Amino acid sequence: MGIHYDYKSTKGNKLMEKQAKREKKLAEKRAKRLAKEGPKEEEVKPKTLDTSKPITLDFLTNPDKE
Repeated sequence: MGIHYDYKSTKGNKLMEKQAKREKKLAEKRAKRLAKEGPKEEEVKPKTLDTSKPITLDFLTNPDKE
Protein backbone atom coordinates (compact mmCIF):
# COMPACT_ATOMS: atom_id res chain seq x y z
CA MET A 1 0.00 0.00 0.00
CA GLY A 2 2.79 2.45 0.87
CA ILE A 3 2.17 5.75 -0.94
CA HIS A 4 -1.54 5.19 -1.54
CA TYR A 5 -2.25 4.38 2.11
CA ASP A 6 -1.75 7.94 3.38
CA TYR A 7 -3.13 9.76 0.33
CA LYS A 8 -6.47 10.68 1.92
CA SER A 9 -4.94 11.64 5.25
CA THR A 10 -2.50 14.10 3.67
CA LYS A 11 -4.75 15.40 0.89
CA GLY A 12 -6.03 18.36 2.93
CA ASN A 13 -2.54 19.49 3.91
CA LYS A 14 -1.30 19.25 0.33
CA LEU A 15 -4.24 21.30 -0.94
CA MET A 16 -3.61 24.00 1.68
CA GLU A 17 0.08 24.12 0.73
CA LYS A 18 -0.80 24.42 -2.95
CA GLN A 19 -3.25 27.25 -2.26
CA ALA A 20 -0.71 29.09 -0.08
CA LYS A 21 1.91 28.71 -2.80
CA ARG A 22 -0.52 30.01 -5.44
CA GLU A 23 -1.49 33.02 -3.31
CA LYS A 24 2.17 33.82 -2.61
CA LYS A 25 2.94 33.68 -6.33
CA LEU A 26 0.00 35.97 -7.15
CA ALA A 27 1.06 38.44 -4.46
CA GLU A 28 4.58 38.54 -5.87
CA LYS A 29 3.24 39.14 -9.39
CA ARG A 30 0.97 41.91 -8.11
CA ALA A 31 3.84 43.59 -6.24
CA LYS A 32 6.09 43.32 -9.28
CA ARG A 33 3.43 44.83 -11.54
CA LEU A 34 2.80 47.72 -9.13
CA ALA A 35 6.53 48.40 -8.89
CA LYS A 36 6.79 48.40 -12.67
CA GLU A 37 3.86 50.80 -13.13
CA GLY A 38 5.05 53.19 -10.43
CA PRO A 39 2.90 54.93 -7.87
CA LYS A 40 -0.74 55.05 -8.78
CA GLU A 41 -2.03 58.55 -9.36
CA GLU A 42 -5.38 59.64 -8.08
CA GLU A 43 -8.19 59.56 -10.57
CA VAL A 44 -9.45 62.90 -11.85
CA LYS A 45 -13.03 63.52 -10.83
CA PRO A 46 -15.33 64.89 -13.51
CA LYS A 47 -16.58 68.41 -13.01
CA THR A 48 -19.88 68.71 -11.22
CA LEU A 49 -22.41 71.34 -12.07
CA ASP A 50 -22.82 74.28 -9.72
CA THR A 51 -26.42 74.18 -8.57
CA SER A 52 -26.52 77.91 -7.91
CA LYS A 53 -25.92 78.75 -11.60
CA PRO A 54 -28.67 78.30 -14.18
CA ILE A 55 -27.99 76.08 -17.19
CA THR A 56 -27.86 78.26 -20.28
CA LEU A 57 -27.75 77.47 -23.97
CA ASP A 58 -24.19 78.79 -24.10
CA PHE A 59 -23.15 76.37 -21.36
CA LEU A 60 -24.76 73.44 -23.17
CA THR A 61 -23.09 74.26 -26.49
CA ASN A 62 -19.67 75.19 -25.07
CA PRO A 63 -19.20 73.74 -21.55
CA ASP A 64 -15.44 74.53 -21.45
CA LYS A 65 -16.13 78.25 -21.57
CA GLU A 66 -16.94 79.55 -18.11
